[in-house]
Amino acid sequence: MAALDEARAHLAKAREFLEAAELTNDLSLFNAAASNAVTSGINSKDAICLATIGQTRKSDNHVEAVAELRGAGAPGRDSSATLSRLLRLKSKSQYQAAPVSAADASKSIDWATRLLATAESVTPS
Repeated sequence: MAALDEARAHLAKAREFLEAAELTNDLSLFNAAASNAVTSGINSKDAICLATIGQTRKSDNHVEAVAELRGAGAPGRDSSATLSRLLRLKSKSQYQAAPVSAADASKSIDWATRLLATAESVTPS
């Protein structure tokens, strides 16, 4: 699959997971909302990288994901801090016993929304 086609596929997933985050947040399912927002953000990161530099790496290392995004031109640099904040909720929402708060779930959706907007702005239709 060509990089641009792959970017579009990640963009579609980012939209889907963001919608799931919003729906689960409305149901007060804050762990699921944050987890879906994180997944949306990761897909947006992949779309940004593919659209701007033609490649993305698949890594479970959050520091590497943020560094990769930072290296994807101005849109990536501008978005890397947002991805970093979002990724800090991954473990809490998916693995830890402590629940995600309503405030953190809302923040995660806002961050994922920003990343999606950037991904949409750099990925041609």
